[in-house]
Amino acid sequence: MARLRSLAASAFLIAVAAAPVMAQAPTIVALKAADKVGAEPKSFVPIVGDWVITQDDGKKVVMVDGRKWKRGQPAGGLADKARQIYGARNEDFIDNVAAFAYYPTAVAKDIPNFENGEISVKFKMIGGALDRAQGIMFNLKPNGDWLCVRYNGTEDNLVLWTYTNGKRNFTKRGTENVPLELGTWHEIKMAVHGIKFTAALDGKLLIEYDLKEPVNGKVGLWAKTDTMAEYDMFTVTPMAK
Repeated sequence: MARLRSLAASAFLIAVAAAPVMAQAPTIVALKAADKVGAEPKSFVPIVGDWVITQDDGKKVVMVDGRKWKRGQPAGGLADKARQIYGARNEDFIDNVAAFAYYPTAVAKDIPNFENGEISVKFKMIGGALDRAQGIMFNLKPNGDWLCVRYNGTEDNLVLWTYTNGKRNFTKRGTENVPLELGTWHEIKMAVHGIKFTAALDGKLLIEYDLKEPVNGKVGLWAKTDTMAEYDMFTVTPMAK
């Protein structure tokens, strides 16, 4: 009898260990009715660069407009925006923004933190003389460190980058180059489970990588220098550890 109980207990533990990780309800960072074309989006907090609401085929989307980009220039009202994101801890963030002002970023206002799960965004490349790079920023820390996975239309590749202590470091390149046309919609989807990271472009898995440590930070939209791009359907799907 004791042996049967032991076997039953073992079977239960194996079943628990093998149980799938359950996803929570996804959060789509939707634009609000009060969003006005030409104004900053209300669902994202622009930190660097010009982020505005525009219309694409009658639908409101978020656009990064690199035509006015200047190196080292954060978005207007930086101090107030930093307080929205990090409250009393905003001073270190403000001090470090100038170090990554090469990269236009906009933080999702209603996503307090992301650790495990999936993030996806649809994007459309519009143009850019220096760069056509757009993607997902995640693991944004109060000191300004972050990770991002981005597609660069001048290189035709998907790449994971790490930004630490004011320096951007190449981390992992996609397994193949994928040319995309300007003016067409595409999707980046990334997933984090512990230290396991994956990223896909239009449903094709291109990056698999083991991060140095688990993710724990804010998320948002990312671009580079004078990129002009539109973003839609920024979706975060948390998963239990």
